[in-house]
Amino acid sequence: MIRLLFVDDQELVWQGLQAMLNLELDIEVVGLANNGQVAIQQVEALKPDVVLMDIRMPIMDGREATRIICQQFPKTKVLVVSTFDEDEYITQAIKAGAKGYLLKDMPVEELAQAIRLVYRGYSQMGPGLMEKMLDRLNEIPDAEEESPEFAELTPREVEVLNLIGTGCTNREIAQQLYIAEGTVKSHVTHILNRLNLKNRSQIAIYANSIKQAC
Repeated sequence: MIRLLFVDDQELVWQGLQAMLNLELDIEVVGLANNGQVAIQQVEALKPDVVLMDIRMPIMDGREATRIICQQFPKTKVLVVSTFDEDEYITQAIKAGAKGYLLKDMPVEELAQAIRLVYRGYSQMGPGLMEKMLDRLNEIPDAEEESPEFAELTPREVEVLNLIGTGCTNREIAQQLYIAEGTVKSHVTHILNRLNLKNRSQIAIYANSIKQAC
């Protein structure tokens, strides 16, 4: 059962989503919060698996709440769901540690599936949002020749990086490369450290930026 926390200051939004997602047999809404500050308190108390995070809220917005949650509660995954598709919001959410960014007008069935995939370790981006991200995230090098850090990766780490870019989980990478899942985790840690990235979402963005540049 995936334990889910809603964070949104619009009561009608989370009431509607809660009613529909409660119909999913493998998703349980365990809490609600109307701003980022309350969300942090709820994460500490309820230990949700996934947080559905709005961006623009009073007291503390979703970007700051995401940053704090990802730092203090690394086992909890944050998935931003917003009405705003500005590239600045998307970039800042991912930089804060969010595992994905979706828009509120998506079908509930697709949202439920996105929650499941984020819970399993996948990154999720709404249609067209990855392109906005790549245009905005200037501090992540966008080509192999512009990144001396990339040259420090081993051939195996490059393979792992490219597979993360396609959305593979650690288990799927292990199966494709015929190595242990623990070894994959070690490679991921080395990639994050060598490229000065924060999470798998940024690795995926980096991998796709290299593909586009080549």
